[in-house]
Amino acid sequence: MSEPHPARFRGRPLLGATAHHVARRFTYGVTPELTAQIKAAGSWARWFDRQLRPETIPDRAADALASWWPSLGYSPAQLWQRQRDEVEGGWVVMENYQRWLLMRRITTQRQVQEVMTEFWLNHLHVSVGHDAVFTHRVSYDRAIRAKALGRFDEILRTAIVHPAMGMYLDNAVSTKQHPNENLGRELLELHTVGRGSYTEDDVKDSARILTGYLVDMWRTWEASYSPKDHWTGPVSVMGFRHANTDPDGRAVVDAYLTYLARHPRTAERLARKLCVKFVRDDPPAALVKRLARVYLEHDTEIRPVLRALVASTEFKAASGAKVRDPAEDVVATYRALGVRVAAPPRSENGWAASALTWQADTVGAVPCAWPRPDGQPLENRAWSSPARMLASFDVHWVMSGGWWPSEGITYRPPAQWLPQPRVRFDVLVDHLCQQLLGRRSTAAILAACLTACHDSMAVTPATLISAEHGLVTWDFHRVLSTILDSPLHLTR
Repeated sequence: MSEPHPARFRGRPLLGATAHHVARRFTYGVTPELTAQIKAAGSWARWFDRQLRPETIPDRAADALASWWPSLGYSPAQLWQRQRDEVEGGWVVMENYQRWLLMRRITTQRQVQEVMTEFWLNHLHVSVGHDAVFTHRVSYDRAIRAKALGRFDEILRTAIVHPAMGMYLDNAVSTKQHPNENLGRELLELHTVGRGSYTEDDVKDSARILTGYLVDMWRTWEASYSPKDHWTGPVSVMGFRHANTDPDGRAVVDAYLTYLARHPRTAERLARKLCVKFVRDDPPAALVKRLARVYLEHDTEIRPVLRALVASTEFKAASGAKVRDPAEDVVATYRALGVRVAAPPRSENGWAASALTWQADTVGAVPCAWPRPDGQPLENRAWSSPARMLASFDVHWVMSGGWWPSEGITYRPPAQWLPQPRVRFDVLVDHLCQQLLGRRSTAAILAACLTACHDSMAVTPATLISAEHGLVTWDFHRVLSTILDSPLHLTR
C-alpha cells in the first residue's frame, strides 16, 4: 500500500530551504514568530547579520527572567552564607541556574548569541556539579556570554583567569611552591592546541605561568591576584618563551593566552569543532582549513568565521545531519508548542519552570552538568540511543496532551490549533507541520499521523475535523506528538 499524498494548507509564507536550515542550526527551534522575523529582515543573511550584533536586539522577556531566581544575582559571600545558614544550598542555586538557562533559550530574541554562548560554555566547560563553583558560576556565564560573538583570544583570557575556572581545575590553589598542573594541562589539551602538540615540560611551564590567581575558598570566596604566589623564572611552552621575571605575572599570562589563541593548531581545532556543531560530525577537511584561515586572518574574531561557515556549500548541503541533544529537544518542544511559562513561586518546585531540568535529565542531559572538563559531546552518536529516543517521545507525548508539567504553564487548547472551523485531516496535518516544524508535511508524517489516530478515531485523509470532532476533544495529542517525534523535529 502506497503512502498517502500530503495535502497543502495555504498559511503564511514559509522560509526557503537555506533560511530554514540556518534557523534550525543557529536557533533553538523554528517558530512562526521566528519565521516572521526572518521574513521581515528581507533575507536570512540580513537576519543572521543582525543576530551577530545582539546589542541591537531588544530582549525584555529574557531579561525579565533574572527576577525569577533572585539568588543568581547574589555575591559569592552571600551565596556561601545562605548555604551555611541552610537557607539555600549551592546545588539549589546551580539547579536554578540551569533552569534559567533553559528558559532563556526558550525565550530570548538573541538566539545566535545564546547558541554561541552554549558553544563556548561547553568548550571552556566548568561543571555546575563541582562543590565550590556555585559561588562564582553565574558570574562566569555572564563573562562568557558578553564575549560569545567576539574574539577568541578575549574569550580565552576571560575564561582561564576567572575564579570559577580556577576552582574547577584547581588553579585557585596553585602557588609557586606547589604549582597545580590541572588547568595548565587542560588549557593545552582541551581549550587550545589539543593532544599531540605539547610535551610534559610544556604542561609544567603552562602551570607555572598561571600561578597567582587565587580564591579564598571556604572563607570569603574573594578572588585575587597574588604576586607573591606567582612562580618566576624563564618559561617555554610550544615556542612561547618569556623571561617571566616580574612577580606580577598577569602580563605574561595575557601574552601566553594570546599566543595559544592565535596558534594554527588552535585555529584548526576550533574550526573543526564549529563544523561538528553546525555542519556535520565528519566535516570536510577543506571546510575546516578555510575556516581556520578566516579565523587567523581576522585575529581570532568569531563573526567572520560564522559568516564563512553559513555561506559555505558544505553547510548548505548538511541539512538534517545533526541530532538535537536532550536539552535542545526539550527547549525546541516548548518553543514548538508555544506554551507560556510563569515565574515559579519561591517555595514551589513543581512548576514548569522547575520541571524543565527534570525533563532534560530524563531525556539524557542537563546544561553545564557534564562531569568531565572536556564538555558535553557534540557528535550524533552520543544522543541517538533507543533509550534517548523513547525518553524524547515521552516528553512529546505528555506535553502534547498538556498533562505534565501541569502547574505554572499554559498550553494551547486543541481547538486553537485548527486553522479554520472545519478542515480535512490531511490539510490539518500540513498546517500543524508548518506551525511545529516550520515546513510542509511529508507523506511519511501524514501516514504516521493516520496510524496514530486510526485505532481510536479511524480518520482518513479526507475526514473533516472540527472543534467538536472526537480527535480534537480526546486525541489531539496523538497528532501533535507524532509530528514532534519525527526526524524533522529531532534533528537540527
